[in-house]
Amino acid sequence: MCGIAGILDPQCPPEEKRILLARMTDAIRHRGPDGEGITADGLVGLGMRRLAIIDLPGGEQPMADADASVQLVFNGEIYNFAILREELARRGHVFRTRSDTEVVLRLYLDGGLPALERMNGMFAIAIWDGRSRTLHLMRDRLGVKPLYVAWDGQRLLFASEIKAILASGVWQPRVSGQAVWDYLTFRYVPGNRCIWEDIWKLPPGHCLSVPAGEPPPPSRPYWTLPRPARPDELSGARQDAELDAQFTALLDDAVRLRLIADVPVGIMLSGGLDSSVVAALAARQGHRPLLTFSVAFEGAPEIDELPFARMVADHVGAEHHELRLTAAGFLEQLPAFVRTTDEPLADLASIPLGAISALAADRVKVVLSGEGADEILAGYTFDRVARDWAAAPTPVDLRRWPVPPHMTNYMTSAEKRNLLARPGDWPDSMDRVRGHIDRAGDTSALDQILYAYGHDWLVEDLLMKADKMSMARSLELRTPFLDYRLVAWAAAAPAAAKTGPDSDGVFTTKRSLRRLAAKLLPPAIVQRPKMGFPVPVYGWLAGPYRDFAHDRLADPAAPLRNWCRPEALDNALSAGTAAETDPMDRHRLWHLLVLNEWMREWL
Repeated sequence: MCGIAGILDPQCPPEEKRILLARMTDAIRHRGPDGEGITADGLVGLGMRRLAIIDLPGGEQPMADADASVQLVFNGEIYNFAILREELARRGHVFRTRSDTEVVLRLYLDGGLPALERMNGMFAIAIWDGRSRTLHLMRDRLGVKPLYVAWDGQRLLFASEIKAILASGVWQPRVSGQAVWDYLTFRYVPGNRCIWEDIWKLPPGHCLSVPAGEPPPPSRPYWTLPRPARPDELSGARQDAELDAQFTALLDDAVRLRLIADVPVGIMLSGGLDSSVVAALAARQGHRPLLTFSVAFEGAPEIDELPFARMVADHVGAEHHELRLTAAGFLEQLPAFVRTTDEPLADLASIPLGAISALAADRVKVVLSGEGADEILAGYTFDRVARDWAAAPTPVDLRRWPVPPHMTNYMTSAEKRNLLARPGDWPDSMDRVRGHIDRAGDTSALDQILYAYGHDWLVEDLLMKADKMSMARSLELRTPFLDYRLVAWAAAAPAAAKTGPDSDGVFTTKRSLRRLAAKLLPPAIVQRPKMGFPVPVYGWLAGPYRDFAHDRLADPAAPLRNWCRPEALDNALSAGTAAETDPMDRHRLWHLLVLNEWMREWL
């Protein structure tokens, strides 16, 4: 795991490239405090910061073949590297290290980019092939690891974080009006767009090949999220047993692979179903020492999940660690938070995730989490949704809904036009969701919305948050539920394997996971309702955060006042801090506060 950066520019001398790369890699030192490396010639420069996880003395980068014609920098982990290494060795490849980095390099030398599609992992890879004078960039299938690309008409830059591209100092991009427009609806910047013009994200499951001296062509997919299977009848007990066996084997192997490391590995434990099953499987596989980490808030007993996390930790025999955040402590972290995320991201769980990452990083270098289970197995409140859809007089098809359902939909186009001083002529943000649902095709409504989640909300909110908040603490976070084999299985499985009625007609979420959990965990964990990652900030906006909100947004010098109509911003501030208000007003106010703090930090 590390942070990578690079420059493709035939006009830039090698020594100048090294200077620029030093700035870029210094900006992401937190991603790799264990080592650094830079190489540059007349065409390309590659840089990295290393967080040593596999082959601590031997995995240094950039890594090259014998004559340095092919060079590589790589951020991530290849979980099946040992099997791939054995196969390559049988074909005559001689390895100098035990690292997964060298496996990536030799896979490319053996079979080019198509050979890399055999990798199971999370990664952002840059390969300079001097033989064809081409830079290849590649991102993992689900988008667990980010990769940003910038083009100014002459040079191409890439990096693991936007701040590294900005640190190069070669040009100053402008804020994207459309990115702000979409953020106000989703609370994150969706899709491949970035908050800055001329910087974009390489999409998950894509490659980008750029010949030296040429503008970047469109990226191309090497893997796409599988389209859901067509609807099936509710499965019988025999089919349930077969599906459960497949699911258990895949998840068990995904956990096993993600426990492989030459450093201590722990587990982020919420006390909910997903992370608890991961902890139980790790314990069943004999992983020791088993360290678990949890976070909660002072003064919020109604959302305190620590008793459940302790119950699971005791059950699996873990060494448990926990912390509590206060209202003051949460707010103190806001400036550092908007620096860490690079882009505005108003997910309330981000700051506690950063706090628990810091707690874990004192004891381990790697953690596993339950991220992604709800998106592939229909968690959250999909039991109630699926029950209502099943009772509908005709089959529900979300392609016919004027406003598609989505996890985050906080502001309509009309509301944004009323708020923004110069709203621009941007398309309706929910058109993105409609497009994903259309591509899901003729399948169940449940699978249509999960397909949309997997393309947007999962990648640009959950996984972006997980990467930025953990790597800011030099901690690698691994997600067993997003093993691409398990994701493909879930997409093809009948909807009833995810959310549907049991033998008594009661709808439950994540049915295959829940049946596995019943064999591994106490009933109190299996049967408790989903809480997500509850954060009491919205209640604080009418109490301890009220003065902060007014100080920030009522200030005539507030940067957001350059973007918003003053009276509309004042109305949002008043509504969001009122003692009695619609919860949506609190959502919107928090999103505006985060955007304002981001502008204070970055503009």
